[in-house]
Amino acid sequence: MNIIFVCHGSICRSPAAEFIFKKYSKEHNVISRALTHEEIGNDIYPPMKRELNRRGIPFSFHPAIYLAEKEYLEADYIFYMDKENYYHIARRFDVNDKVMPIYRFAPSIDEIEDPWYTGNYSKVVSQIEECIKDILKNI
Repeated sequence: MNIIFVCHGSICRSPAAEFIFKKYSKEHNVISRALTHEEIGNDIYPPMKRELNRRGIPFSFHPAIYLAEKEYLEADYIFYMDKENYYHIARRFDVNDKVMPIYRFAPSIDEIEDPWYTGNYSKVVSQIEECIKDILKNI
């Protein structure tokens, strides 16, 4: 199964989701991608790296890569973080039922805020981890 996590620049939320997912499951092909161009080539943002390290979530160098049409078409699931992310997906692709919010199966969460703006890295990682556990129960 091919799973893609997407967010604005792919330097905080989507790479965190990718590596958290990989911590809990090795059964699927999981990647993370950017929906905008501004961070392309940049690694995970240092405060997010610190939070992942603090929680013992293994990660590696992760340059931000723009979501390619081929990846979109071949994905079984594409999980986005917030309404802005959905807007960017819908502008580029025909959205279907494989596109859903990461919090689709986590009723207590209604959006994953961007910690690059808010600084809430701990909260965001906790929410993403909860979402990943719920995704794994439901896919």
